Amino acid sequence: MSSATVHFPTSLHKQTTEAVAAFFSASPVVDTVLIVNSLARGQATPASDLDFAILVDPAVHAADIQHLEQQWTAFAAAYPTFAQFRQSGRFANIHLDIVTGQYAAAVWDDGGGPDYFEVEIGNQVARSLPYADPGPYFQRLQAEWLPYYGEHLRSQRLSMVRDACLYDLDYVPFFVGRGLYFQAFDRLYRAFQEFLQALFIARRTYPIAYNKWIREQVEHWLNLPDLYAQLPAILSISQLESDELTQKASDLQVLLAQWTQD
Repeated sequence: MSSATVHFPTSLHKQTTEAVAAFFSASPVVDTVLIVNSLARGQATPASDLDFAILVDPAVHAADIQHLEQQWTAFAAAYPTFAQFRQSGRFANIHLDIVTGQYAAAVWDDGGGPDYFEVEIGNQVARSLPYADPGPYFQRLQAEWLPYYGEHLRSQRLSMVRDACLYDLDYVPFFVGRGLYFQAFDRLYRAFQEFLQALFIARRTYPIAYNKWIREQVEHWLNLPDLYAQLPAILSISQLESDELTQKASDLQVLLAQWTQD
């Protein structure tokens, strides 16, 4: 692929992306330059920033990665197109991570979720867009993680995430009873994100975030418009200092039982 196959919202987005890709593609330690997030999905707007994951093989020495980062910092500071891009809007920026593609599934203790194991794979492997021909290491990652990871791990993680969601939901009426309404809302929002994580695990689909692009992911990727229609109401609180939070937690518990069973 080349920049010709990417939908750029502005010529400045295109020029900036080409400069980033040219710099990293010239490095022998880089396997693949990955465009990630909204630009990779054709959703970027003129106000969008630019996001990249620069994939290197884990066998690359840490000193070589550090040297690459230093070279990039110097190049980015001196290249005029990057300054132009950052000045094009208040939130215009270039977000770039050098990644090794080593994804480790954590085991949570009480209140440990959500985590970003599936999100990282979703953004960097499933939903990324290689700027040029994908390198051999990226192709190995695709073979390892797509279409989804193994059933044994999936079953373990689904059970863990569902339990964590229920644990946080149980805290909501407890905190409401103590008059700790903001803490109760914090638990509700955490449980909401854990619900989304469980939902995607149950449907063997990698997400890209639990705090944005919710409609795109649930309604379109999972093809669950009826479920999505119920989600905004879970976090719509008209009176924070009331039992309304307890009812919202109960509503989310019903959705968890209905939509995340294996």
